[in-house]
Amino acid sequence: MLLSLRFLILTISFLASLASARDVPSNLQNLYTKLLKQKKCKHPLASGFYSTADGPNTYSYCGDHLSDFRILYIRGRGRGRLANMDVDCDGVQGGASDDGRCSIGVSADYQSTTAFQDMVAAYNVSGVRDLNTYVHPYVVFGNEVENDNNGKDLRWNVFDPRAYLVEPLSVMAVVCDGGSKLVYGVWGDTNGDDGDKSMVGEASLALATACGGGEMSGSNGIDEEDVLYLAFVGSEAVPGKMGAKWDAGSFDEFERSIEGLGDHLIQRIPADGKASGTVRVSWGLMIWMFVALGDMCD
Repeated sequence: MLLSLRFLILTISFLASLASARDVPSNLQNLYTKLLKQKKCKHPLASGFYSTADGPNTYSYCGDHLSDFRILYIRGRGRGRLANMDVDCDGVQGGASDDGRCSIGVSADYQSTTAFQDMVAAYNVSGVRDLNTYVHPYVVFGNEVENDNNGKDLRWNVFDPRAYLVEPLSVMAVVCDGGSKLVYGVWGDTNGDDGDKSMVGEASLALATACGGGEMSGSNGIDEEDVLYLAFVGSEAVPGKMGAKWDAGSFDEFERSIEGLGDHLIQRIPADGKASGTVRVSWGLMIWMFVALGDMCD
């Protein structure tokens, strides 16, 4: 009996590890490789951003595939330069997943709320008043001027993804760890003007940990500029109140809840850039399809 119980536990653990693993589909991998080989963005939507405080302002929100794939992303100038990943600790603190790596004081620019706190609260999910950096894999996307700091707004580069129909709290795809990992998140915050320069390349601790491991913290992110942040145009990218488990207790639980929608969205990217590609059909995608069909029948 004890042997059978031990075997059952090992089997469940093995299956859980398979469920949480996500290979980068070939169509997305091909796009990632293609972007790394390019020297620059051909159709920048906004330029002049910094990846590091002491680096060049040669980073752009790129619209090269805005019309065909209906995506936009961040990239730098030069081959191999996409974006890095600083850790954003903004939002609520606490919960079972709070291990102190993003505690107040660890991050120099901590804000008690995220940019879309009011929208999260409007979902009226019990116990959820904002995003939690330990749980929700959110991306910091877009740059705005929040205060008039002695004319800073005159020299502060800004970009609002909503101008290109990317919606707040929509699902985003993040390819990281040298192109070996795919993580789904949501657009959950923006870069404000509380620093010295208009920066790009930032995500919640939950997302950074999925990409870079447990050493990630509010003061330690991913320096390599090989992270691809993909935003999707249109309202279909928004899971809404019922399409995501906003009250999840862990990153894994939340990310699984948006996996199906993420798998659906990346099918916009064709295998060769000319014809429709195929991606792995996951349990999450099949569940999402059943839910979508059910909504259509209502």
